[in-house]
Amino acid sequence: MQSTILIVEDENKFGGLLSRIIEAEGYNVLQAQSARSGLKFLENEDVRVVISDVKLPDANGVELVKRIKDMYPHIEVINLTAFGSIKDSVKAMKNGAFDYIMKGDDNDRIIPIVNKAVEKADLQFQIDLLHKKQHHHYTFDNILGKSPAITENIALAKKVARTNTTVLLLGETGTGKEVFAQAIHAESDRRGKPFIAVNCSSFSNELLKSELFGHVAGSFTGAAKDKKGLFEEADGGTLFLDEIGEMNLELQARLLRVLEDGYFNRVGDSKAMKVSVRIIAATNKDLKREADNNQFRPDLFYRLAVFTIHLPPLREHKEDIEILADHFLKEFSNKVNRKVKKMDEFFLKILNHHSWKGNIRELRNVIERAVIIANGDTLTSDLLQFDFLSDASEDTGSTLNLASIESQYIRKAMSQSKGNKTEASRLLGIGLSTLYRKIEDYKL
Repeated sequence: MQSTILIVEDENKFGGLLSRIIEAEGYNVLQAQSARSGLKFLENEDVRVVISDVKLPDANGVELVKRIKDMYPHIEVINLTAFGSIKDSVKAMKNGAFDYIMKGDDNDRIIPIVNKAVEKADLQFQIDLLHKKQHHHYTFDNILGKSPAITENIALAKKVARTNTTVLLLGETGTGKEVFAQAIHAESDRRGKPFIAVNCSSFSNELLKSELFGHVAGSFTGAAKDKKGLFEEADGGTLFLDEIGEMNLELQARLLRVLEDGYFNRVGDSKAMKVSVRIIAATNKDLKREADNNQFRPDLFYRLAVFTIHLPPLREHKEDIEILADHFLKEFSNKVNRKVKKMDEFFLKILNHHSWKGNIRELRNVIERAVIIANGDTLTSDLLQFDFLSDASEDTGSTLNLASIESQYIRKAMSQSKGNKTEASRLLGIGLSTLYRKIEDYKL
């Protein structure tokens, strides 16, 4: 898609010449003869760069820069003048102009400057678009669940979102801690700034130190140049520290300092730097017990736990399983272009009997797999892996006869393996002796 350039110039001859030069570079060009008509274009067109004369019949081009930047921060403005002055050029740059150039003297510079301005504007446009998508996707309205456990947590998270208070999210793996962290950020006053997530268990302690705080060249083997850390990258925004219980005591001390006064040092640097970063931390550990046993700094624990939210495991709010499963069904049906529309009764009952040790993440993966291998428009019990049945209790008095479903799995596996019991046991994920016993029990 061609980027659009708006030329605001009351001299038709010069404006037409400049327009042809820029169009030859592949840009779409609009022309206006006054500030008023130029601003009208900006209301209706997706303009990335404005080139404005300083002397306009109805405005000063330097002042026009400020008006444009106030209304459309992502648009870059270049001032052109036949009679330049240092005072005007300084004011133009202070007002947010991308550059201030002389007609005639700087003709060779126009195209390179326009190219750079378009590149910057396009990048800012993409960043703004990403922020809008992120804010939309991660609002609290997008957290699924109607159970008291979830609605109460959403209410708590909404209250803390508009503050700068540190938040500690506790819960098992897969309970949605990062989703809550992103929603808190998206609803906060920092939503226009970065949200950066790091899993503390994914790095060695030395590497995590460098990732979080950055380093200076030569501070350790392989540090060939200075590197910004995630605290610098997240300045003004939010840093999500997942699995913080895995952080060692030395790093905990460094983190405590940042939480207390906003200062830190890059690795190998004696100069302290200051940032404004909100911390949201998460762990699946009992951090209070870790602190009591001196496995985690008590002072850091109490600093992190100013506002704690406990996210329940899925087995404790099973009334949300159908809501979540239906959402994932629609998501993956669209993603893999399959016309799978619903789940049958047996399928849902087995989901409700499962222990969900992997919580919402496990449910998501189960639905994705079922959608991929489904043959019709309905998810049925035979699409679930065999180990789901081991978690479900027998309920022979209801429409859910788990023994019947288990025997269906075995028949299907025996059919796929052409009667080879070793291969069938592999497909089912059970031992060969267990398969022989179940064949005998079900008289297959």
